[in-house]
Amino acid sequence: MNPANPALESCASIETKGSVRMPRRIKREASNGFGARLTALRKQAGITQTALAAEIGVSQRMMAYYEGPSAHPPANLLPAMATALGVSVEALLGTETAKRKTKAVDTRMQRRLQQIASLPPEERRQILQLVDAFIERGQLKRKVQSKQAA
Repeated sequence: MNPANPALESCASIETKGSVRMPRRIKREASNGFGARLTALRKQAGITQTALAAEIGVSQRMMAYYEGPSAHPPANLLPAMATALGVSVEALLGTETAKRKTKAVDTRMQRRLQQIASLPPEERRQILQLVDAFIERGQLKRKVQSKQAA
């Protein structure tokens, strides 16, 4: 142990040729591999393998492979994965604690909304009227239920 350097106090030392002491790596707790971390983050975000795969542009089979015990996706997919899951790339790689940047995004709903936005104005208006009717109906149902409960 090296009392002059407190950072090395927790490291065990080994003797090498010429009595130079080299710190050994500290045995960490068995940490989750990338695949297990990816699976946990995906489930925490409430996204299916298929939805995440579609979001980043790979097949569901490849997503299942990336969630396996020994596979890692190519580096160019990491930013898209992190964005879809609402975490940083560092959290995805396990170098920082996973903190949700935003509320979980329903990527399926997002894609639908983008498709609706690209429709002609008349069709968009009809869809919005339909959606407004469903929202109003739901609000009325909640009002009735709250009055019945009281």
